[in-house]
Amino acid sequence: MKLVIDESRCKGCNLCTMVCPYHIFQEGDRLNERGIIVPKLDRPERCPNCRLQKLYGRRLCGACALICPDQAIRWEEEKPYEKHKVVIEY
Repeated sequence: MKLVIDESRCKGCNLCTMVCPYHIFQEGDRLNERGIIVPKLDRPERCPNCRLQKLYGRRLCGACALICPDQAIRWEEEKPYEKHKVVIEY
């Protein structure tokens, strides 16, 4: 699973940056097609929901998707053998 921000629905309120306990969102630095600064994903591999949802068979966090007033945050299935960054934190 991977997190996706739908830039066409996001209004740039940055609630996701404030509520995420894993700090995977950052305030954006570029305008989208509507002239809104959309948050960006900074190290989404830290999200336990993305990494462990299939293992546990249920949603583990999801605070960002719940707080989003425009339902612009969702999870998508990753394609088989899709490249993704792996970070080991101590």
